Amino acid sequence: MGRVNSKAGQSAEIIIQGDCIEAMNALPEKSVDLIFADPPYNLQLGGGLTRPDQSKVDAVDDDWDKFASFQVYDEFTRNWMNAARRVLKDTGAIWVIGSYHNIFRVGATLQDLGFWMMNDVVWRKSNPMPNFRGTRFTNAHETLIWATKSADQKKYTFNYDAMKALNDDLQMRSDWLLPICTGGERLKDGDGDKAHPTQKPEALLHRVLLATTNAGDTVLDPFFGTGTTGAVAKKLGRNFVGIEREERYIKVARERIRLIKTGAPEDLKVTTSKKAEVRIPFGTLIERGLLEPGAVLTDPAKRHAARVRADGSIVCRDATGSIHKIGAHVQGLDACNGWTFWHFKTDGKLKPIDILRQKVRAEMGEA
Repeated sequence: MGRVNSKAGQSAEIIIQGDCIEAMNALPEKSVDLIFADPPYNLQLGGGLTRPDQSKVDAVDDDWDKFASFQVYDEFTRNWMNAARRVLKDTGAIWVIGSYHNIFRVGATLQDLGFWMMNDVVWRKSNPMPNFRGTRFTNAHETLIWATKSADQKKYTFNYDAMKALNDDLQMRSDWLLPICTGGERLKDGDGDKAHPTQKPEALLHRVLLATTNAGDTVLDPFFGTGTTGAVAKKLGRNFVGIEREERYIKVARERIRLIKTGAPEDLKVTTSKKAEVRIPFGTLIERGLLEPGAVLTDPAKRHAARVRADGSIVCRDATGSIHKIGAHVQGLDACNGWTFWHFKTDGKLKPIDILRQKVRAEMGEA
């Protein structure tokens, strides 16, 4: 087992060298929040691949991607998924990425083991490798499956509003256009060759982790490779456990992650939905002395006024009720957001009472 030590206030980083199934079975049960798995694709390559100029394509021909049969591959898949399921929290989820060679078999096994499909995401590569032989369509995408641990799972992480913010305030779709790992991001070995044949781009992991984890969560990658998951996890303030069999990949991953700096806590916060915020009744402002009974609230134009009462209701000339009910009443509307409609005077200026609610939320968050 290898361990990358972490300093106080930084994410915990653990790298384990060994078989992923044995290593996961040695981890505490229900100890990780998310699993990102990039397993061998079982590409079943039959001979070398060359370009039209007869130069050799650097394809995946490593022993770790070779299986004697589909049956052997399916058994391997079932075994590592069972081990992954054991260490996943009941509120957790798993992502698995693959190509047409394996993703359908992987998906079937996920369902057989009780995982519940949330989405299949198509990673559409903006710069895919051409089909040099001209015998089929250019393979320009890979598929990611996002699944929760069970069908009846009520709690799981999905930062919907953060994904919307990442996409210029448009709902994030399940087809992601991202480039493959090239240029300066592509890690090289001492001979200048690719350190790993299937290195994933950090942009892909950034989106996955930002969408389905929170700062401080623990992410497990059972096929760690050169550490893309760990690098992005560290940047985003997530803990990670990486398992990798090949020592040469671990060496590259360690050096890569050593150079990564975790963002400041304030910079790692993500956009949250209103539904996720703690509910603060208007009466709480009275209890905390932020507004006194008898305080006068008005709309921004000072056309309507109401007085605050000790129980958190407000009263106008002809009605009494909640800030929402009275806000709607004075305007002759069916509904009103009282938090933004009603204002109070402070430092000679009118400000919405919602700033007092946010003050209470902030205090509760610090506690």
